[in-house]
Formats: sequence, structure tokens, C-alpha cells
Amino acid sequence: MPSKAERLAPVIDMAERAERESAKRLGQGQTLLTQAQEKLADLDRYYSDYQQQWMTEGSQGVSGQWLMNYQRFLSQLETAIGQQQRNVAWHRDNLAKLRQDWQQRHARLEGLRKLVERHLQEARVAADKREQKMLDEFCQRLAGRSRPH
Repeated sequence: MPSKAERLAPVIDMAERAERESAKRLGQGQTLLTQAQEKLADLDRYYSDYQQQWMTEGSQGVSGQWLMNYQRFLSQLETAIGQQQRNVAWHRDNLAKLRQDWQQRHARLEGLRKLVERHLQEARVAADKREQKMLDEFCQRLAGRSRPH
């Protein structure tokens, strides 16, 4: 009959797989958040560069058409930055959920490993007691045989 620890082996395997998959999703979530933050930083730099261009061009005088195009483009850029900020926030929230999922799966796996270790320790103690009992019985039989009758 398999021991308690042996019966838990498939459960441990499943928990390890689930923890690895969760860690993988956590890593992917971190990558996506980093990419979203980089894209937002790029948009912010582009916005700053465009404003600097306005300062340069505007000081030399611009046409009404150029000004309208500039304002339209700046508005579109502000919209894109707002959307990207929401995208970053979503990825940040998602990463927090992925981290929590991984922590739960990791804690479950560690709990199962401790349970298996406890079962193994109990089995070792029980085996040691059986061995000691057998040795005691063997010594008693030997002592009984060596007494003169």
C-alpha cells in the first residue's frame, strides 16, 4: 500500500505545474507592463519634442494652417497618451492579480511540500519504533535462550 507521501505525489506534481504556469504568466505580465510603460515614455518624449518644435517654429512666426494642424496633432497625441496611461494602469492592475495568483499557488505548493515532509517524518519515526521493537524482542529471545535451565 502506498504511503501518504506517495499518494500525495500526483497532487504535488499538479501544484508544481500550476505554480510554474502562474510564474510564467507573471513574467509575461511584467514584460507587457514594461512594454506599455516604454510606449508611454516614448509618447511623452514625442509630445515634449513636438512642444519644443512649437517653441522654435512659433518664435519665427507660423501660418494659421500650421497652427491648426499643430493643435489637431497635439490633441491626437494627448488622446494617445491618455489611452496609453489607461493601458499602463490596466497592466499594472493585471500584474498585481497575477502576482497574487502566483503567491497563492506558491504558498499552496509549499504547504503540500511541508505536509509530505511531515508524513515522511512520521513514517521514519514509525519505522524506527518498529525496528526498535524488533530489536528489543530479538534481545529478549536471545536472553531467554542463553539462561541455563
